[in-house]
Amino acid sequence: MHSLAQDGLVGIISHIFFIIVTWQVLQSINFDAIFRKNRLMEARILLILVTIAIGTTVSNFFLDFFFWSQQLRHFF
Repeated sequence: MHSLAQDGLVGIISHIFFIIVTWQVLQSINFDAIFRKNRLMEARILLILVTIAIGTTVSNFFLDFFFWSQQLRHFF
């Protein structure tokens, strides 16, 4: 039971960390030329959704890699 709680906490922290990192990276890109002038709210919502999608995907990759590397000790 304790291990499940730790896995859950690591997963939450990882997702939040990578979402924040992705948000910071995407803020450095100038999206003004892509979106229409009067669609600022829709552009921000899209940026938030893209941030969550990319951050979660990267976090899942690192979590999978981390947990798989822990399982390798059972191989030997």
